[in-house]
Amino acid sequence: MPFSLLKPLLKPLDYARIIIGWASIFLIPLIALPSILELAVIVAVILFCAFGVVKMAERLAHILGDPFGSLILTLSIVIIEVILICAVMLGPGDSAIAGRDSVMAVSMIIMGLVVGLCLLIGGLRHGSMPHNGVGAPTYLTLITTFSVIAFAVPAFLGEYTPGQSIVIAVLTVVVYGFFLLRQTGAQASEFQEVEVAEKAQDAIKWEVPFRGVVLIITVLPIVMLSHNMAQAMDEVLDSLGAPVAMAGLIIATIVFLPETITSLKAAWTGEIQRVSNLAHGALVSTVGLTIPSVLIIGTITGQEVILGETPINLLLLGTTIAVTAIAFSARKVSAVHGSVLLMVFGVYMMSMFG
Repeated sequence: MPFSLLKPLLKPLDYARIIIGWASIFLIPLIALPSILELAVIVAVILFCAFGVVKMAERLAHILGDPFGSLILTLSIVIIEVILICAVMLGPGDSAIAGRDSVMAVSMIIMGLVVGLCLLIGGLRHGSMPHNGVGAPTYLTLITTFSVIAFAVPAFLGEYTPGQSIVIAVLTVVVYGFFLLRQTGAQASEFQEVEVAEKAQDAIKWEVPFRGVVLIITVLPIVMLSHNMAQAMDEVLDSLGAPVAMAGLIIATIVFLPETITSLKAAWTGEIQRVSNLAHGALVSTVGLTIPSVLIIGTITGQEVILGETPINLLLLGTTIAVTAIAFSARKVSAVHGSVLLMVFGVYMMSMFG
C-alpha cells in the first residue's frame, strides 16, 4: 500500500505509541531502576499505548459494526494473553495454578469491576438502558458452563486426569468455536444494539486490515510489559504487606485496560450491548481459550495443572454470574445493578486480605 494512503490513517501520536511501547520492552530491563520507579514507568507506557489501541478499536467498530468490531479487540488481547500464559507454563518456574489464577482474576475484574462501573456510569447518565435480550444471556450461558467445568468440578471431584483433560479441552474448544461461528453468522443481529448504528461509509481500501495490524502491534507491548512488571509488582506489594494474589489481579487489570477503556466509553454513550460484547465476550474468549490450552500443555508436558478454586472464590464468582444473569434477564439494566456488582467485587478484594 502506498505511503500516501497510509498517511491519513495514522497520526504522529500513533507512531509514537508504537515506537515507545516496543522500545520500552527492550530498554526497561536494561536500566537499573528502583522497583517503585520501574513500576511507575511501565504503567505510564501501558496507559499511553492503551489509548492508541482504543482509537484503532473504535474506528474498526465504526467501520464493521458489532459484533465484529468488538470481536477484533477482544480476540487480539485474549489470544496474546493466552500465548503468554502458555509461555509461563512452558517456563522453568512452578506454574500449576497460573491458568486458574489468571482466569479467576480476569473473571472478577470483567464481570464485577468493569461491567459494574459501566452499568453505574451508564445508568447515572442515561437512566435504565435497553439491551439486546438474546446476546447477553448467550454470553452468560457460556460463562456459567465454562466456569463450572473449569473451577467447580475439579474443586469437588478432584483435578482432571490426562484423559479427562483432553475431553474437557476438546469440548470447550468445539463449543467456543461453534459460538463464534453463530455470533459472526446467523445470530450476528443478536449482538447488536437495540438501535443499530449505521456503519461508516468513508473507509478507504485496505483500512480494516491495516488498522487491525496496527491494533495488534500496539497491543503486544501492553501485554508483554504487564508480565515483565510482575517482579517489580511483587517487590512493591511485598513491601506494603499486600497478599500475593493482588499482583495477579493488578496485572490482569492492566492487560485488559484497552478493553476496559473502550467499555467505559461505550457505557458513557449508552451502548450497553457493546459493553456486553466487549466485557462478556472477552471473558467467554478468555475461559474458552485459556483453559483448553492449559489442560493440553499440562497433558503433553506431564505438568501438574490445578484448576479447582477455593470455596470463597467459587461463591463470589457464582454470585457475580447470578447477579449479572438476573440484571440482563430484564429488558433494561440500571445503575443499581452496577452498584451491586461493584459491591461483590469489593467483597472479593476484601477476601484477598482475609
